Amino acid sequence: MLRLRSALCQSWRGFKTFPCAAVEVKNEPILGFQAGSKERAELEKALADLKGKTEEIPCVVGDEQVWTSDIRYQLSPFNHSHKLAKFCYADKDLLNKAILASVAARRDWDMKPVADRAQILFKAADVISGPKRAEVLAKTMIGQAKTVVQAEIDAAAELIDFFRFNAKHAIELQYSQPLNTDVSTNTMLYRGLEGFVAAVAPFNFTAIGGNLAGTPALMGNVVLWKPSDTAMSASYAVYKIMRECGLPPNIVQFVPADGPVFGDTITASEHLAGINFTGSVPTFKRLWKQVAQNLDIYRNFPRVAGECGGKNFHFVHTSADVESVVTGTIRSAFEYGGQKCSACSRMYVPNSLWPQIRKELLDIHKQIKVGDPVQDYGTFFSAVIDDKSFARIKKWLDHAKSSPNLSIVAGGNCDDSKGYFVEPTIVETKDPQDAIMSEEIFGPVLSVYVYPDKDYKEVLHLIDNTSPYALTGAVFAKDKSVVDYAARALRNAAGNYYVNDKSTGSIVAQQPFGGARASGTNDKPGGPHYVLRWTSPQVVKETHAPLTEWKYPYMG
Repeated sequence: MLRLRSALCQSWRGFKTFPCAAVEVKNEPILGFQAGSKERAELEKALADLKGKTEEIPCVVGDEQVWTSDIRYQLSPFNHSHKLAKFCYADKDLLNKAILASVAARRDWDMKPVADRAQILFKAADVISGPKRAEVLAKTMIGQAKTVVQAEIDAAAELIDFFRFNAKHAIELQYSQPLNTDVSTNTMLYRGLEGFVAAVAPFNFTAIGGNLAGTPALMGNVVLWKPSDTAMSASYAVYKIMRECGLPPNIVQFVPADGPVFGDTITASEHLAGINFTGSVPTFKRLWKQVAQNLDIYRNFPRVAGECGGKNFHFVHTSADVESVVTGTIRSAFEYGGQKCSACSRMYVPNSLWPQIRKELLDIHKQIKVGDPVQDYGTFFSAVIDDKSFARIKKWLDHAKSSPNLSIVAGGNCDDSKGYFVEPTIVETKDPQDAIMSEEIFGPVLSVYVYPDKDYKEVLHLIDNTSPYALTGAVFAKDKSVVDYAARALRNAAGNYYVNDKSTGSIVAQQPFGGARASGTNDKPGGPHYVLRWTSPQVVKETHAPLTEWKYPYMG
């Protein structure tokens, strides 16, 4: 997958140029897992090895495995009687110990050549692509209730792509150098941040946790990684792979923790240099406010990067291809139970097309199987992640049943007796400003507003102003003038914007991901600029013509 291209670049090595290599990588192929295939046999063995077992996962600070008295369990969402992992929360004292140990290790790590640091991620990507693929996928499937394909595109393909492309971008960033002149040599050094970076990871993508912790480390930073409680098993597998592939102790500390305790501790440390976050808006705002309140104690202004989800839209014009609309919306709204940050949760359909689109949505809806993704590979999606998520989604279903403005077209039921199962639900609304069209649900609930054909321009502006989020969105139209008008009307409504394609499915290096407004700081992980976010550049000028006169010529 890797090919090195010889090049010459400048960096700070005694004011000299030195040879380095640009790296060419490709996106990891997504395996098919057809019956009888090697990858399917390996996955089924890995799944069988985890059946009924509970993995013990400590906090890891340096090379020390630490257990505290605050014991927790990760439950399998589709079978919550299965405790997949036993782990513990780091307390304030352990977190502060981890901070000091990381800061002590920072300087040597930052001085390590970027090509050496990148090699660790290249090796980790190869290990996940090969011998550890089945293990990471199995732990993602059981722990986060993903189907085979959803685990594959996340915990294998996307994570591998993050590691490889970010390593490539880190190496190639060294080529971005200022101009030299006849009398001076100028060098840009891409240092890590002075302090530590806190990585706060979500449950829904194993790959995101690896990226949030791995990329700052790649750029010479030290990291405290707080994995999600409900993605613990897969996250620990990724952490161990990074360590086994050469990541030194104390560079990434693996510290599960209570959210407020972690937030209070990191923001109270003078050494905080950055926060790399994916999660909810309230949590991100809380962290940002704590940073602001503590600005006077920090040695630097901390970098705060975050992605907070969205209320993603599909806009359908009368010129749209109906089959593409229907299949794209089913996948976007219901794959992984609507728990992708980019999942479509609101759709705007012209009156003339709604009967056909409604019929075709219902035809597919009848075929969707919700269940155990390990026992039945025909499962389209499984349970939502935990009891809190289940309860929140149930409130929205109750709202849909009780509101005079809403009617349930399909689904609407849920059952948490064995797992946290919610039916794929389609709701039609008479009111485009109903809360169900503006607030994030993070579950398999699609709301539809049917509009008069002639009002499509007004609807585009309605989309732009309905929700505080601006993550992803899609426009379905064959009419080029409509596509052009929509692009202008929705310019700020989505950070990832799709034309005649669903709102989900961004691929590293092809569609770098992120949004603005309440959706986050739009730093575009998966793109070439992301690595720069985790550096503090230093420019060095070496002069070859020392000053010999203090006066300027015009002074006489």
